Amino acid sequence: MPPQPHTTHLLTTNWQFHRLGDPPTKWHPVPHLPSDIHTELINSSLLPHPFLDLNELATSWVADQTWIYRLTFPTPAHNPDAVIDLVFEGLDTFATITLNGRVIKQTDNMFVCWRVNINDFVAGEEENILEITFDNARERGLQLVKDHPEHEFIVHQTEVSRGPVRKAQYHWGWDWGPTLMTYGLWRPVRIEVYESRIGEVAVKYNVDLSEGGEEPEVEIGLWVGIVGRAGWAEVEVDFQGRTMVAFTGEQGKLIKNGEHPETWEYSASMVRLEGAKLWWPKGYGGQNLYDVRVRIFDAEGGTVLAEHNQRVGFRKAELVQERDGYGHSFYFRVNDIDVFAAGSNWIPADSFLSQVTPDRYRNWLQNAVADGNQNMIRVWGGGVYEHDAFYDACDELGILVWQDFMFACASYPTYPEFLMSIEMETRQNVTRLRSHPSIVLWCGSNEDYQIQERYQLDNNRSDNDPESWLKSSFPARYIYEELLPRIVREESPCPNTLLYHPCSPFGTGASTTLEVDPTVGDIHQWNLWHGEAKPFQCLPEMGGRFVSEFGMEAYPHFETVQRFVTDPKELYPGSKTLDFHNKAIGYERRLMAYLGENYRLVYDIKGFIHLTQILQADSMATAYKSWRRAWQTQGGNGRKCGGVLVWQLNDCWPTISWAVVDYYGIKKPAWYAMKRALAPIAVGVSRAFWDWTMRPADNLWKKHTGHVDPTLSTKKVVYDVWVSSDGTTHPNKEDIEATVRTRFISVATGKDILFDIPESKTVSIKPNGVTDVSLSSELNWEGKQEEPIVIYVSLWINNEKVSSDCSWPDPIKYLDLSERGLRLEYPAENEVTIRTTKPVKGFVFSEKEGVTLRDNGFDVVPGEIVTVQLEGIKVRELEWTPRESSASPATDYGENMMYQLRNVSQETPYSPVDGILWHEAGVNIERAVEELYWHIELSACDTIFFTGCYTHSRKRPSYPLE
Repeated sequence: MPPQPHTTHLLTTNWQFHRLGDPPTKWHPVPHLPSDIHTELINSSLLPHPFLDLNELATSWVADQTWIYRLTFPTPAHNPDAVIDLVFEGLDTFATITLNGRVIKQTDNMFVCWRVNINDFVAGEEENILEITFDNARERGLQLVKDHPEHEFIVHQTEVSRGPVRKAQYHWGWDWGPTLMTYGLWRPVRIEVYESRIGEVAVKYNVDLSEGGEEPEVEIGLWVGIVGRAGWAEVEVDFQGRTMVAFTGEQGKLIKNGEHPETWEYSASMVRLEGAKLWWPKGYGGQNLYDVRVRIFDAEGGTVLAEHNQRVGFRKAELVQERDGYGHSFYFRVNDIDVFAAGSNWIPADSFLSQVTPDRYRNWLQNAVADGNQNMIRVWGGGVYEHDAFYDACDELGILVWQDFMFACASYPTYPEFLMSIEMETRQNVTRLRSHPSIVLWCGSNEDYQIQERYQLDNNRSDNDPESWLKSSFPARYIYEELLPRIVREESPCPNTLLYHPCSPFGTGASTTLEVDPTVGDIHQWNLWHGEAKPFQCLPEMGGRFVSEFGMEAYPHFETVQRFVTDPKELYPGSKTLDFHNKAIGYERRLMAYLGENYRLVYDIKGFIHLTQILQADSMATAYKSWRRAWQTQGGNGRKCGGVLVWQLNDCWPTISWAVVDYYGIKKPAWYAMKRALAPIAVGVSRAFWDWTMRPADNLWKKHTGHVDPTLSTKKVVYDVWVSSDGTTHPNKEDIEATVRTRFISVATGKDILFDIPESKTVSIKPNGVTDVSLSSELNWEGKQEEPIVIYVSLWINNEKVSSDCSWPDPIKYLDLSERGLRLEYPAENEVTIRTTKPVKGFVFSEKEGVTLRDNGFDVVPGEIVTVQLEGIKVRELEWTPRESSASPATDYGENMMYQLRNVSQETPYSPVDGILWHEAGVNIERAVEELYWHIELSACDTIFFTGCYTHSRKRPSYPLE
């Protein structure tokens, strides 16, 4: 009989689900795996969608039930000596698996892949009945807490039962997500039949850059674990279709026996890879990936018993933590090049993980990360080890991954069963993901040392005995400083490929993580929003060596709000539904404080959304450009700030949160502010912040006081101008000659003041660093009337403007921003240009799913044309908010809103428009209407709708107006 090749049978269809206690005949279909019980109930019309309105409350009963999945399947054809395994890539979470009425496995960890041999359980020629019963995870967690009184279970974010349960922690709810305790087969299930299979492949490599990064020397080797007996193995390493290295050899040594099947290993010694191409982060070089194919053959060599394919990139990585002029550095060096890590924090893309497809992962990473000039994403520790498709996309796009282990905001136990479970979880996931060059760091936990510090748990840094840590009040130190780093070292293919950091934030382990220490480690800067809730204008002084979390809340676009608020009566700020969808503690108090400090408040829903979005965008722009400015060049005091990761990139449901891109993938203006600040070469401008609410204590005024001069931002204008560069556009890593132009524009008149032409300076932009243009420059008002001005800077290379930035006087609410003279034109179907006669703060197009804009949420100044390309919408269907704030909603959304044109006699909702008219206060409406008719082409009986103020219908006049 010929040998049995390794075959895989996916079990994706014909499943059913059932609630324990329902009639035995009451089974419901499961169309496709992966699956979770909420989605199946929704699809069967048995559950209102928890994302809508207050429905989360009406669905809580689901978590309190016991749910059963069932499948009937035939026994696959196999040789007498073949092994039949059932493989469950992910079960959520406490599951009892029975096959033909017999228990074959009980599971307790969502993050583990479970493999069960079923040779002794299949029913021969008959159909097999597979059932999986999922227990109540919350009740099991509470029981585990009760069973282990020796440990003090401390958790932040909802209830204590999550502490001992190895399930996605955000399922218990977080301050941005709902409480939705899911159960189900959240990853695929398959049957494998084989005599031999490839159990594990490790590509070992070493990168030598001693001769310089242009000609790297790379040595590679292979280790293959073979389950079952094989004759010989063959390995090929291909690059762009060419075989670069091939290994062939006899089966190696037996490493495990006494079980069926036995396990062997095959290894190949290190050989040089000729003409090696390194993998680089986005912008620093190519994302060169090699295809590795492993095949094993029977003893005669005629039959391929099993085949394994994977991709790998070769790179060297370091986490540089050295003493310097600012304390201890914290930044990444890839292939001997320092990299400013600019990006965001990633939470799971959905409350229902089974619904996140590979295409959704790819779209997120391409459209929301790579297209936003971001080069790093942090996979946060309260979610999951993501799908292979996530990391594949990061490899291909050059996105560095900071990968947390799945521990967040708690004091975790260390009883033996728990440690065994997390060791299996850790080894499996490190082994699964170690070949991805994008994963540059494994991090032990999220904010767990803040728990230790807040509750004064044991953390004696002079105690170096891991066994004693297990007996302390903070036993999880053993997990983060002994167990996890040891597994990372043991499973790492070679040095300088997998880095480890105990926690985010961490510092030195002895330094404080609650009171931010800006001199060491990574920090979570939550004195913005949380904590002291400092003004966002203070962010330049609130940085650290690496800012791995900070954020500011904002509403999503109105179109998104309408998708989860179904009652129009609830569409107002502070409605019951909108409050319910914001899970942050005291969010309204904080949000209103920031809005009230900075902007003229409006309370219609669209105006309020706009204000929150501009607040978030201003905060992001301030943080990213100022902290990127702290990425100093070599030879100075050091790299003061090594990276910035906003909390957060995305949402797991439609909500109001810190996300810069909402659940549906629709970008908030803050995302565009980050994109502009992170351009390969970006000019920045800032001015001294004069707090208009508090005078700080000094030698004369011994205490803080409210006796403040509110005119300082006008009369004492001190500003800096600089250029940041990541070096990716520098030929041969040389300086680039450029020109920086600075304008001072009156907010009231739109005229340039102080200089008749822009102040112009020639600069040499340093690669991968910061080039100062103007430092602590102060405006000289001599002979001029002091007035609010906008400082506008632009960067020109080869007579082309490549970057610009604006600085406005604070607070915006003191400024009169009426009568801006805004004008939009449509030179093409996919392009719109915006110009103005007076400075405009925070011009925002309203976005919706399927619409792509090149830019949004920008300022507009006189004499500068902003051009925006778009896809997925006709230019004449665009809606926008042209001004940051106003005294009343009627002004924002009445006379100064755009005039939409609607042809009631045509099926298409908008008439052909060559331009629009912006009606400023004081302009006669009748006169404006006449001019509008001549400016556009309208049929004889068209109607013009003036949003919020005026409707006019008439025939076209027979003569032009003077």
